[in-house]
Amino acid sequence: MGTTAKTQFQKPLLAVLKGETQTPPPIWLMRQAGRYLPEFRAVRKEIGGFLDLCYNPKKACEVTLQPIERYGFDAAILFSDILVVPHGLGQHVEFRTGEGPVLEALKDAEDLAKLDLSQLHEKMAPVYAAVSEIRTALAQTAPKTALIGFAGAPWTLACYMVEGKGSKDYARTKEWAYGQTDLFQKLVDLLVEAIAAYLVRQIDAGAEAVQIFDSWAGVLPEDALKRWSLEPITAIAEKVKAERPETPIIAFPRGAGQLYESFAKIPHIDALGLDTTVPLDWAVEVLQPHVALQGNLDPIRMVVGGAEMDQAIDYILEKTAKGRFIFNLGHGCVPNTPPENVARLVDRIRNFSF
Repeated sequence: MGTTAKTQFQKPLLAVLKGETQTPPPIWLMRQAGRYLPEFRAVRKEIGGFLDLCYNPKKACEVTLQPIERYGFDAAILFSDILVVPHGLGQHVEFRTGEGPVLEALKDAEDLAKLDLSQLHEKMAPVYAAVSEIRTALAQTAPKTALIGFAGAPWTLACYMVEGKGSKDYARTKEWAYGQTDLFQKLVDLLVEAIAAYLVRQIDAGAEAVQIFDSWAGVLPEDALKRWSLEPITAIAEKVKAERPETPIIAFPRGAGQLYESFAKIPHIDALGLDTTVPLDWAVEVLQPHVALQGNLDPIRMVVGGAEMDQAIDYILEKTAKGRFIFNLGHGCVPNTPPENVARLVDRIRNFSF
């Protein structure tokens, strides 16, 4: 449906999300603003806790723009964290050095009843301010770079909220989902409302597309994945599109396997982020007719760099880029990624011979 030269959209990422094919494809990376960048580490030293950075509009803007200034990506993604939503609902959340996120785990209906949607927007005001500041800065310094807002999906957020931290098997959350189904449904319904409202406010503040991260979708069996991942993401997409129909939505149900096909057929999903396990021949045949594809380089190949990374990049482009495609990773950048390897990746994509 056209190329960069013929596009009706100034921003390549939005062109693909709106139905065009771009050559070369647009590129951005999940967790592209992070600890692998020395300039990020410098800002991180200046500020207090991790949430302090998320809720500081000026600094959140600064670190969001760092990879754009360095690499010229086609999208900036708001620097924040998926756990600001549980925090905004009133759950205690902190990030401990060497341990990651720690929450005051939900134990029962009484704990669930303490969560309060009414204060969400007030608590998220600094995030919305950051979105606005980033959009203004991009207009001045990188006018072809789109701004992506995001949120975690209900299942992934519920995992953290019930477990109180990361987990190997998410057993407590599954016990809620399987054994206290009505109670778990109330939590998921609350999260659907909160996430949809949060994304709409990000759009109003300046986000031009939004991504829904369901990082732990793949730990669920088929029937539970449909109920606790597919159905809530469908509901969120419907709510967001009902209020802001022109804003594209990217879904990333990591580990969904063949059930990616069900996500591709959600009417209001415009693109699917593919994890590293998704076979590209299958994705092109089964998914790409319905949605734009985004992915799916293994982040560790970017750590290794060199010919290993180059060959993987070429393979992905050869398989996917004749249709609607956005180059990305199969998950986020890891802290030990050499910045020069990211530069090499961008250069190879920009100059790939199609």
